[in-house]
Parts: sequence; structure tokens; C-alpha cells
Amino acid sequence: MIARAAAIAGIGATEFSKDSGRSELRLAVEAVRAALDDAGLQPRDVDGLVTFTMDDNAEIAVAREIGAGELTFLSRIGYGGGAACAVVQQAVLAVAGGIAETVVCYRALNERSGRRFGQATMAPGIDASWHYPMGLATPAAMVAMVAQRYLHDFGATTDDFGRVTVAARRYAATNPAAWFHGRPITLDDHRASRWIAEPLRLLDCCQESDGAVALVVTSAERARDLRRPPAVVCAAAQGSGSDQFVMTSYYRDEVAALPEMGAVARQLWRQSGFGPADVRTAVLYDHFTPYVLMQLEELGFCGRGEARHLIAEERLPINPNGGQLGEAYIHGMNGIAEAVRQVRGTAANQVPGDGPVLVTAGTGVPTSGLILSAA
Repeated sequence: MIARAAAIAGIGATEFSKDSGRSELRLAVEAVRAALDDAGLQPRDVDGLVTFTMDDNAEIAVAREIGAGELTFLSRIGYGGGAACAVVQQAVLAVAGGIAETVVCYRALNERSGRRFGQATMAPGIDASWHYPMGLATPAAMVAMVAQRYLHDFGATTDDFGRVTVAARRYAATNPAAWFHGRPITLDDHRASRWIAEPLRLLDCCQESDGAVALVVTSAERARDLRRPPAVVCAAAQGSGSDQFVMTSYYRDEVAALPEMGAVARQLWRQSGFGPADVRTAVLYDHFTPYVLMQLEELGFCGRGEARHLIAEERLPINPNGGQLGEAYIHGMNGIAEAVRQVRGTAANQVPGDGPVLVTAGTGVPTSGLILSAA
């Protein structure tokens, strides 16, 4: 069992910007060094590294630049933002299996000043023939298909999407690390924002950010003796649903669903022994607002089509750092760092209570999740 075998003992990040002015490798190194310092560890303690397949910083390059010694574990996870919690799962498996003792997970990208994920690109492969010839060549356009079907199936409105953004920006406004610090919005602001791909408006879409985040994973027992209170990994899961594609699956009978998140949810609750009612706050992957609603439903916080009521009534604090809509888009890694701060009690917008914190990563793609709690 991996439940409670390991903990996140250190977190580090660069500033979040639209133009970092430095290489992605330098960003990665800065975040890793900050995470190690946060844990009270040295580069020579690192014997494992995990990142995304999309990350351009090779593990050996990061190890060399921080001054690490021999490595016994190297791993990469695919599917973009769906990798964020999965890199932690990989680190936990390595620690629990005795393969490595100190594993660093990292993600660094110049996604605003460099490659912009929101722009159309050519995608190879037979699957692309479902949508590229029809002009669906950006993540927003692909998600718009799901969002429109969700509105049709459940009688929701675009205001229900807007309330997700308004809540995120309210939290970001009081988070000094957030790009939108001091800049809350109203539902009228959301209504006035321009269409990107109907029914998605500009304020339904996450940011394009430059920055890096790193996490240090070690055994739960060892983490108790380090510099910071550990965030114990009570559960870690990956999931891919039947007939999976990316962003929108054209192979399924039901378009407006995220069965991959359901697969993750069942594992998280089973491993941890917790349920939705136990969760103090949820840090959900919010690259597009409709998927926040759909995740809440797949995770079991409410029934299908009912998440808009949960959001409107503010029954569950969601993304108290501002999320990717308000803080930054570092492929979900900044969400994990926020969950650690919530467990430690050091978050800018600290949610009261001692219940576990749920984190998700990636939606519309093979995805992952974590449940963290205090030791």
C-alpha cells in the first residue's frame, strides 16, 4: 500500500509572470533549490527526479545544475496537465518501494513568452482527423464542444461557468503570489468578456504563465524530522476512462462526462478511507471553468448536473490560491503546492479545519489526483 507511506516535505516556486526573462532550465533549478531549502535538504540528498513528458528540462540537466549526486530513479508522465498529481504518485511509489529516498518533482515552462498552448498547432495522428479539419485546433475549441453539450444536458447557463471564475479571482485577489492579486472580477465582467469558442468566454480560460514549481517527496517517517510539517500523501491515483481521447473524446456515447476523473475518485476514496464529506478544501484543475463543475460531480460532491448549485451556494471552498484562472497555469503543480500550504496552515487564504485536502490534475485527458493531510 502506498497510502500514507510518503509525504511532500518541501515546496518551491519561482514568481509567476508573463515574461520570465530566463530559460526554462533556470526556472526549474530555481524552483528545485527553493523546494529543497524549504525541506531543509541539500542537493546531494536528491536521488530521484520526476517530471512531465512535455517538460523540456532533462532530469540529468536539472540534477547537474543543482549539484545532485547519483540518481536511482528517473520518470516522466504524459498527457500534459494530467501528469501533475501523477508525478507525485511516481515519487511515492519510488519511496515506498525503496528505490529512492528523496524524489523531486518539477515542472518549468515559459508558456506565455515561449510556446503558447492556447494557439492552434498541427497535431499528428489519426485521432486528429476528428476535429482539426473542422477547425477545432485549440484546447478551448475542443472543450467548447463538451461545454455546449453540458449546458444542453443539464439546463445550466454560462453564468454557472462565470461563477467559477469569479470565485477563483476573489481568492487570487488576496493571494500575493497570484498574477491577478488585487484584481477581483464580477459576474458582469465575465459576461462582458469576449467569446473564445462559444460557450467559452475569455474569463472561462486559464492563464498562459511563465514559471516553475517543485516538490520534494520522501518517506512520511523521515519527513516528520525535517524543517516543515509534512503533507502526508493519503492517496495518489491516475485514471483513464474507456474510449479516452484528449480534451474531448469523440469515441464515447456521452460527451459531457469525465469518466477518467471518476476512475481517479474511486481510487482516492478507497486508498485514503476518506469521502467527499471529509474534504476541507479542493484544489481542482481549472484550465476551463466547465470542467470544474464536471469534476465536482465525478468526484461525488454532488449529483450529475448539480455542481452549479454547489458553486453558487459556496458549499465547498475551491482553489483558495486562485487556481489556474487566478494564480498561474503551471500545469497544475501550483495547485499541489497550495494543497501543501493548506495542510501546513500557511496559505494566504487558509481554510479552517483539519480535514484532508483534495487535489486534481488535468481533465479531458488521462488524469490524476491526490489526497493530502497532516501527519
